[in-house]
Amino acid sequence: MNIFDLPKKELENYFKTFNDKPFRATQIYEWLYQKKCFSFAEMSNLKKDLIDKLCSIFEIELLNLVTMQKSKDGTIKFLFKLNDGNLIETVLMQHDYGKSICVTTQVGCNMGCAFCASGLNKKIRNLETYEIVSQIMTVESLINEKVTHVVVMGIGEPFDNYENVMRFVRIINDPKGLAIGARHITISTSGLVPRIYDYANEGIQTNLAISLHAPNDEIRSQIMRINRKYSIKEVIKAMDDYIAQTNRRVTIEYILLDKVNDMPACAYELAELLYKKNVYVNLIPYNEVSEMPFKRSTKEAMNQFYDILKKRGTNVTLRREQGHDIDAACGQLRSKNIKK
Repeated sequence: MNIFDLPKKELENYFKTFNDKPFRATQIYEWLYQKKCFSFAEMSNLKKDLIDKLCSIFEIELLNLVTMQKSKDGTIKFLFKLNDGNLIETVLMQHDYGKSICVTTQVGCNMGCAFCASGLNKKIRNLETYEIVSQIMTVESLINEKVTHVVVMGIGEPFDNYENVMRFVRIINDPKGLAIGARHITISTSGLVPRIYDYANEGIQTNLAISLHAPNDEIRSQIMRINRKYSIKEVIKAMDDYIAQTNRRVTIEYILLDKVNDMPACAYELAELLYKKNVYVNLIPYNEVSEMPFKRSTKEAMNQFYDILKKRGTNVTLRREQGHDIDAACGQLRSKNIKK
């Protein structure tokens, strides 16, 4: 078993089965996540018999780097190989407030969003908790710097791997773990409505982002297959429940696609849909994918869309582009390597 698979409470339970003190879990967490020590033998405050026992049960293993691409703006995209040979992507972004990492939660994706490179290769399996945690641990080890913010919106639908994602959050948020503040962690969903309700009941202060990408069911069903199961009305109802329970603002992700969802009428409809709700809209320039017919909106269309939302009282930002000079679209680097 990989040690990165266990939240501290579960690791404490292991020590109880050894008839040892639960505080050993805290010691190991400090060695792993704070001191970045990846060998039990080097954990100097552990006895040799305990080290031997740990070595017989657990392994400490980082991910295998296949390749990496670095953008002029400092964005780095990593392609990792898992133990079973599958490939995943992780992206590190530079901001004035720190280093943000975008982690993957599944090998492939079954959501079938028509514009997304992640869906070019169907879901093979969910990532285990340790495989999500290891993305951060491996990147920190490669750059020799600390990650300060985490977004769970890489390849895959996080809420389709709900239990492992929640375990991941507990590990990285733990004060003795990576100690990444809950408000510095954002989980994105394409709209798995039952899981939005579950998430509202978790009692954690992490952020929720919903990939909406359309103001009505007609457009959304054309570009996002999940809308055929959970309509916009159902998604908004679940979102309202989440806001009411958590008092947390929700991010609405909206990729602008040329002449698909970027017309002024769409902006007016979106503003009406979100009127007076505790949300802000993140407008995203589209990174074009050669296998897909969609084009990036013009600068004029993006600015007009932004202005309409702003004038209608919607909190809105137009995302600053990052990594546009590399395989920027999520899943693109992985897809190219699979083809090779």
